[in-house]
Amino acid sequence: MEVEMKIRGLMMDPITNMPIVILKESCGGNVLPIWVGVYEANAIALEIEKVVTPRPMTHDLLKNVLVGLNAHVHKIVVTNIKDDTFYAVIWLERDGTLISIDSRPSDALALALRIDCPIFVEDEVLKCSKSQSNNQDRINNEELKRWLENLNDEDLGKYKM
Repeated sequence: MEVEMKIRGLMMDPITNMPIVILKESCGGNVLPIWVGVYEANAIALEIEKVVTPRPMTHDLLKNVLVGLNAHVHKIVVTNIKDDTFYAVIWLERDGTLISIDSRPSDALALALRIDCPIFVEDEVLKCSKSQSNNQDRINNEELKRWLENLNDEDLGKYKM
């Protein structure tokens, strides 16, 4: 079963100093942090902050290609987590044919922001993510959990690299 999520924000992990995309359940309280690379975080941040670049970035190019091919992106889905790595699929339709494209979640999220399509996470990923965090160092887990639960709008403001 897929759970609809929204991008709540983008920030730096205070423990690892890596960028994190925070997904929050649309109609519930589940939160899913996904650690991403610096360049991918920048692509997401540019769209969150509505920064217009002088030339198309890679995800803008992908959007332009899809529009040029008359393909419609239905949704992106974070489908799996394995060895702390998340997996995603971009679902699109062209000429009545449904096509799934394997993707890194960061690329799928950057595209979803640009084309305004829904973001979903498989409920098994949410469960697995929680169970994996339960297996990590308890002090760091509790610290990160407390930190994520106490986020406010100022914390999720402008993303700075």
